[in-house]
This record gives sequence, structure tokens and C-alpha cells, in this order.
Amino acid sequence: MAELDLTRAQWRKSSRSGAEGDCVEVAVVGDRVAVRDSRAPLGPVLVVSRAEWARFMVEVRSGSLEHSVIR
Repeated sequence: MAELDLTRAQWRKSSRSGAEGDCVEVAVVGDRVAVRDSRAPLGPVLVVSRAEWARFMVEVRSGSLEHSVIR
């Protein structure tokens, strides 16, 4: 897969983000969704398809990921 150009990405945080700044940021770029750590904006970025992101959001909203956290 070709590298995704994120130079013009418009990153946004959840409205539920806390004041501590330890949040994820999301940017929709074409047919992909990019996700990064707000504390490391120059760090690694996870890129998934819009369909994968939609499935993830359904799982998050349903609460089924609540007990799936890797420790």
C-alpha cells in the first residue's frame, strides 16, 4: 500500500477528551482513517479503511470492547 499523505490532514479529538491531553486524534483522508496519539503528533500513525473504522466504532459504542483491553 502506498504511503498516505497526511500533510493536509485535519486532525480532530473527541469532544469527550480530557484536559490531560492523553487522547487520540483522527483524520479522514480520502478512503482512509488515520489515528494518532495527541501527545506524539509526529509519531506513528495507524491507518485503516473507512469500513474498518466504522466496524470499530460500532464495537466501541456497543460496549463490547470494554473487557478486551490488552494489559
